[in-house]
Amino acid sequence: MLFQKISGLGFLVVTLLIFHGCASKNDSYAYRSRGSATMPPPDGSAINDSPAMHKATMRPYTIDGKTYTPTMVSVGDSFSGVSSWYGKDFHGKKTSNGEVYNMYDMTAAHKTLPMNTMLKVTNLKNNKSIVVRVNDRGPFVGTRIIDLSYTAATRIDLVANGTGPVSLEVLGFAGVVAPAGAPKESVVETDYFIQIGAFRNKDGAARFAQSNMNVNNRYNAVVKEGTFENQPIYRVWLKGFGSEAEASDFIAKGSFKGSFIVRE
Repeated sequence: MLFQKISGLGFLVVTLLIFHGCASKNDSYAYRSRGSATMPPPDGSAINDSPAMHKATMRPYTIDGKTYTPTMVSVGDSFSGVSSWYGKDFHGKKTSNGEVYNMYDMTAAHKTLPMNTMLKVTNLKNNKSIVVRVNDRGPFVGTRIIDLSYTAATRIDLVANGTGPVSLEVLGFAGVVAPAGAPKESVVETDYFIQIGAFRNKDGAARFAQSNMNVNNRYNAVVKEGTFENQPIYRVWLKGFGSEAEASDFIAKGSFKGSFIVRE
């Protein structure tokens, strides 16, 4: 992904707002090359949601020295924060998942949600709502949690101010909105784990697992009981990895000496 920084001063001419991604009136906006593609048919057949693409876009990445870790979420999960939008300057450029940005499509950029997550976005100032598909990463400015395409922002009256408070609700994945009344369903969590410890004593394993809950606000430790050399052994594994590559990246950081990948 090609990253760029464009000062908000470049967007002072109000009459040109329709052709540009907006900045806050009070600070500069750090843009990234990102965007959207035409919405797919209801069955999601046009969505690029291959295993290879999913693995690549679920790997942690670092921008300006800060690491972001794509997050597992469920249908019905909700969030709130500040939304911004982006437009002509990125029209036709590549997005983080390899699509081409179209400022007139209903898509958005988010720092950690899985690609092709379907979101309901509500402008908290007027209660206007839209549905967008995540196909890019960003915004990387302050507390902003989502970057909407020009058309998406227009439909909830967010363009003139550049930013505004919004709520987000997860509606589905792989470009498909879950049916009304469907049970909450998590994004696929793979069967890759990382072993971070092994104990002969069950209580010791339990204490170690408890002390390693919510690692990086994402991974949780579990105790797996087994045998080794005809004696009980209690292995402590971290779960929550979206791919083998993500698990490998975690090990490379050296958080747990001697840790290794296991697959159940």
